[in-house]
Amino acid sequence: MAKATRPGSGLIMPRRKVLAGGAAFTAAALGAPFINRLKAQQAHPLAGQTIEMNILGIAGWLPSSLGVQMSPIFADFAKETYGYDVRFGFAEAPFSDLFQKAATSLATRSQEFNIIISDSQWLGALAQPGWIVKLNDIIDANPELQIDWFSQTVVDTYMTYPDGSEDRWGLPQEGDTIALFLRKDMLDDPAEQAAFQQKYGMKLPTTHAEYEDLTMADFEKVADHFNRPDQQMWGTAMQYSRVYDFVSCYLYPFMWSQGGEIWDQTTGQITGILNSDINARAMQQMKDWLKYQPPGATNFGIAEQVDVFTQGRVFSCFQWAAVGLVMIPENMRDKVLVVAPPKHGTGADAKRVYTMGGQPWVLNAFNDEERMRVGVDFLKWWYQPETALEFARRGGNPADAATLNDPAFDDLNPWNRAYKFMLTGGRSRDFWHHPKYAEMLALQQEGFSAFMTGQNADAKAVLDYIACGQQQILNDVGDAPAVPDMCYSVSL
Repeated sequence: MAKATRPGSGLIMPRRKVLAGGAAFTAAALGAPFINRLKAQQAHPLAGQTIEMNILGIAGWLPSSLGVQMSPIFADFAKETYGYDVRFGFAEAPFSDLFQKAATSLATRSQEFNIIISDSQWLGALAQPGWIVKLNDIIDANPELQIDWFSQTVVDTYMTYPDGSEDRWGLPQEGDTIALFLRKDMLDDPAEQAAFQQKYGMKLPTTHAEYEDLTMADFEKVADHFNRPDQQMWGTAMQYSRVYDFVSCYLYPFMWSQGGEIWDQTTGQITGILNSDINARAMQQMKDWLKYQPPGATNFGIAEQVDVFTQGRVFSCFQWAAVGLVMIPENMRDKVLVVAPPKHGTGADAKRVYTMGGQPWVLNAFNDEERMRVGVDFLKWWYQPETALEFARRGGNPADAATLNDPAFDDLNPWNRAYKFMLTGGRSRDFWHHPKYAEMLALQQEGFSAFMTGQNADAKAVLDYIACGQQQILNDVGDAPAVPDMCYSVSL
């Protein structure tokens, strides 16, 4: 998934403010010594050397920052365990610019960035030209990297290209799913509960279990109940922005949960799949939810959602679990409940399939032998149980089964239970890892945004335009059939 910047503010807010957002929560962890020590130093070919390493990360994105902050701990570990010194430099760019920053460097065969935090959808674009390391042999040679992941979704999202293959190019740095952030203090108000019961004839859902069984139709009643524009309070917030992949990631759940698809990844066929009646209805459904959202919601991305939720302008927010530390500042610690987002449909047919977020680590294929060895050592350290648990304590989202199944995990952060629930197989999925991802996405964002903002009121026509354009993009590189004749008359 993906996230981008807004002008002048970094991804969510200035970096110092992002990090300060979780400072009170993580102060003890950040200041505590944390070195995974072994009894005896292992023989290592780099013993006695000093290696300079550079990580490219995501500006203003807290999970990326946490990974960077923990790298000095690895330096202490490497010195004690392997006998070499390592010093890390850091570079960063917002999501909207990060791929280009990485690609510009990698295209010159530079080892300017030795380890990169990539968005999951970039795996194909980085792997196809040979810019990053295929990890299969490295995983086979290192038992520490032969990890029991929490679900197949982790492997499919952060590691695999082409989709469905056994080729592994990344390892998860930050797992992420969409969660539903709620004002717990409002839910727990007896007067609100009584008023809701009287108006809708059902109990106001207030627990994890109740939301895990809730449908969007019933959640709409909750959003309607708390939607009070005259009091500058609205029922919810979603992402509709044209920036990067914001509106796509929030529209997909409406489509997938109701049986819609976006392509056939085996054949590359898009026309007749994306532009379906199911998906057209899903677009209208998402647009209808604007009536429960603040003015300007068609421009909402991650930053804007953080603002309206923390300012008390919305009762709820469909938001990435990774943003939990800034969504729940210290003054709201006891006021927020984070649950699984609702199912779509009714009765036994109701389903929830939401979009995956998160990022993998990838290794620069042009690293020299010394830096490649340090990169592998770093990954082996990153997935040690003590490291993964420390990452979680600081607010990160590991993706290995051992950490997520630890009895203490659910209570480490307010969003952990919802994140783990949504990471369970079948409840979340990623989208294309194809090298033409960026072109396909730009076209799609243009079309979806045009519909949500009212520039084009015909959902089916918008989907026809997107489907034809995307299939032509894939056909041009030999990865899809020719577009049908109907495509020659479509326009946005």
